[in-house]
Parts: sequence; C-alpha cells; structure tokens
Amino acid sequence: MTTNESTRATEATRTARTTEAARTTEALAGTARLDYARTAPKVFRAMIALDAAAREGLDPALVELVQMRTSQLNGCAYCLDMHAKDARKAGETDERIYLLPVWPDAPAGVYTERERAALALAEEVARIDGGVSDAVYARAAAHFAEAELAQLISVCFTINAWNRINVATRKTPGTA
Repeated sequence: MTTNESTRATEATRTARTTEAARTTEALAGTARLDYARTAPKVFRAMIALDAAAREGLDPALVELVQMRTSQLNGCAYCLDMHAKDARKAGETDERIYLLPVWPDAPAGVYTERERAALALAEEVARIDGGVSDAVYARAAAHFAEAELAQLISVCFTINAWNRINVATRKTPGTA
C-alpha cells in the first residue's frame, strides 16, 4: 500500500467513525445520559437541601418566575417544563408565563417592579461573564431586604446549578 493509499484509508476510517458518532449523538438527543439522583445521591440530596434553603422567605410565585427565566436562558428544557407546571399549579397566569422571555417589553402591570428587579438580577447571574452590574444590584436591593436579597441570589445560583446538571445529563422534560 502506498503512502497516499494509506492516508486515504485512514481518512475514510476517520470519516466513517465521525459519521457513526454523529448518528449516535443524534439518536441520543433527548435521551437521558444518566440518572443523576441515583448515581450521585449525596450530591443530589445536598442540592435538594440547598434548593429548599434558598427558597425560604421568598414568594413562591417569584421563585418560579426566576427559575423559569433562568432555565430559558440556560436552555434547560427539563427545568423550564417543571417550573412552568409548578407555576401554573400555584395559580400563575398563562400571560405571565408566555411573556417571560420578553419580560422587559411586557406591558405595565404584567410584572411588578419587584419581579422585574428579580428577573434582571436572575439574568445577570445566569450570564455571569460580565458580572452583576451595580445598577441591577441596586435595583434589586431597592425592592428586597438584605436577607431576602441573599435568598434571591441563592435561588439564582441554585437554579443555575440545576440547569447545568440537567443539561449535562440530558434530563428529559416531563420525567420527574
């Protein structure tokens, strides 16, 4: 076999492997990679405890809005599905759920100023590359007591962690 033939054979093998890997990836899209709760039970239980502690003292409807918006930004279908269902069960309106991706442009009265401040903070925590601006932090601080603000920040980083776990493991929406 000549060098050119050998090179072509190697390239053909690589192409075949790459094509097969792509087919496998496409076939697995939407399929969970692992059961995180079962395979990392101590971490999972710690996350459950952290989530419960983060929510303490905050309006449950506000928590659901923050969790849905963060899940939208992070592309976590599982968390978005779960928190939208939880929000509806808690009495959240379809209008507020549907307008959440464009909340800054929603008509006056759809979201309170307190909710808008929380959503702005949640967005900047999720998009951490630029940090949380002084203006967004001050806006949140104007609407939340210091202890509430600490809880809100805790909800923000907790849902970000959940999103990353569920995106990485491809947790399927609708499978609680």
